[in-house]
Amino acid sequence: MAPQKDWHQADVIAALRKKGTNMSALSRSAGLSSSTLANVLSRPWPKGEWIVAKALNMHPAEIWPSRYFDDSGILLDRKARAEKGSRVESIPHFIPT
Repeated sequence: MAPQKDWHQADVIAALRKKGTNMSALSRSAGLSSSTLANVLSRPWPKGEWIVAKALNMHPAEIWPSRYFDDSGILLDRKARAEKGSRVESIPHFIPT
């Protein structure tokens, strides 16, 4: 089974325009800077993916299947994947005395 390809950035933008909105307006309506949501076009960002997908009345996996499924079509556990690939080391919490 060939893996599905992610939508092209221009296709995401065009689909939003067909719905009567754009990335900037959608970003501002979500309480973000007007350019913040554009990050979702080039890198994984679950919150942003859901904002765009909801505006298009679909699941983010339909737009970005590579972010949700492996090459064999099995659904990825994105939280585990993020933790595995994370370079952030554990930082002890500062508790004021």
